[in-house]
Amino acid sequence: MAASYEFRRVFAAFDQDGDGKISTTELRLCMKAALGGDMSAEEVQALMVSADADGDGLLDEEDFLRLVRETDAGKEEEGDRCKEAFGIYEMEGRGCITPLSLKLMMSRLGLHLNVDECQAMIRRFDLNGDGVLTFDEFKTMIMMA
Repeated sequence: MAASYEFRRVFAAFDQDGDGKISTTELRLCMKAALGGDMSAEEVQALMVSADADGDGLLDEEDFLRLVRETDAGKEEEGDRCKEAFGIYEMEGRGCITPLSLKLMMSRLGLHLNVDECQAMIRRFDLNGDGVLTFDEFKTMIMMA
């Protein structure tokens, strides 16, 4: 039950306009922020098609949860990728991603956000409310990677 709650929080974070659906644009932006790299439009479209049960070109919460569960297999090697990505974002040696370290990494990716915007991004995935992302919270954020 807790896992479903976490997936719903991730869904809500991806659904940036709050319409209850994840568009290809929202998915691509969130994957870029989560992974530190850009997915091609073709990769995002393929992911959408594989998960979009009703064919409307959008992922609703059910589509999203199903996709997460289906892609949960083989997560061990992805766990290594996740640790590597976390290490890239976690620059201050505190064992977590802070708003400042997120801002610095986003700048390297060409996304110039202020600290307040980075705090807002972190709040979306900060499950324990401490203002930073732990590895487990980061892993939840990139669950669909």
